[in-house]
Amino acid sequence: MSDIITITGIAGFGYHGVFDHERREGQEFLADVQLFVSTREAARTDDLAMSVDYGDAANRAHAVLVGEPADLIETVAERISDALLAMQGVQGVVVTVHKPSAPIIVPFTDVSVTITRP
Repeated sequence: MSDIITITGIAGFGYHGVFDHERREGQEFLADVQLFVSTREAARTDDLAMSVDYGDAANRAHAVLVGEPADLIETVAERISDALLAMQGVQGVVVTVHKPSAPIIVPFTDVSVTITRP
């Protein structure tokens, strides 16, 4: 059984999308991440070194949001997943990438993609 560290609403301005105007003008993207970890030793010792630094995790997700453009938010989610799984102690992740300004012609609040990786 794993414990979960959740970070919600990591925001970054990126240039992801398949349309030229998205690549040229950019837009805000958001990410929610869940990190599956064991917090037992960290709780017992009260030592951050025994846990996963959620500040580092947020920085890694943000770097992907503002980093190299991708056509698809699926690709952005996968890149965030890879960055988080590279952290020591992370056993799995759930990553949701939101694109609230997606070029959709009907009224909507948000579009997102969620992936789960062991």
